[in-house]
Amino acid sequence: MTQRVAFVTGAMGGLGTAICQAYAKDGYKVVAAYHPQFDNRDEWLKEMEAAGFKGFVCVAGDVSSLEDCQKMAAEAEANAGPIDILVNNAGITRDRMFAKMDKDQWDAVISTNLTSLFNMTKQVSAKMTERGWGRIINISSVNGVKGQAGQSNYSAAKAGVIGLTKAAAKDLGKFGITCNSVAPGFILTEMGEGMPAEFRDAAINESAVKRAGKPEDVAWLVAFLASECGRHITGEVIKVDGGQYI
Repeated sequence: MTQRVAFVTGAMGGLGTAICQAYAKDGYKVVAAYHPQFDNRDEWLKEMEAAGFKGFVCVAGDVSSLEDCQKMAAEAEANAGPIDILVNNAGITRDRMFAKMDKDQWDAVISTNLTSLFNMTKQVSAKMTERGWGRIINISSVNGVKGQAGQSNYSAAKAGVIGLTKAAAKDLGKFGITCNSVAPGFILTEMGEGMPAEFRDAAINESAVKRAGKPEDVAWLVAFLASECGRHITGEVIKVDGGQYI
């Protein structure tokens, strides 16, 4: 069987790194997409090699740009082969209470966290339908399910991710493509650690397990959804939140 290709956006953050490693362990060819403004590619590749991971294909681009997504997909296909698995993981926060939120803060989060899914999925879905197989996994958030004070832009974008996931699952299912969403709770990544201490403590305290999650807790599920074991799961929103929502 030809080696499957997994394309991961936001690949060089904490969660993206764990997802790339999980797919590499499962034998996939991994394309790591990153924003050129945060070009730590060489350092990241050295860290991956030191951890025993080699052969990642890296592509740079802004997922909020349709043109950049077209270029990244073309570069990935030229260097790794057709994209079989797409993980829309890239995301940012621009937190502020709603009454004080600027339009720029709203637009930046909606563009990067939601519009990017259209931009990137548009590049791969048609070719997946032609091949009759594909996996699309969209990273949402528990805050897209329940909302969060100070994150109206982020919560709106992540709720939109869920709606898009469900609609795309219905559009693409008959072509052998599954589309699912993973909704993490508080995870100890650089983004999570950058939250104000009171928000971090509140998220941990409202969880059932009373601790933060780790990136690999999410990555294991993302890898499962791409495997044959997850082939009959589509249109789902699966929370990885330690019981933060219940």
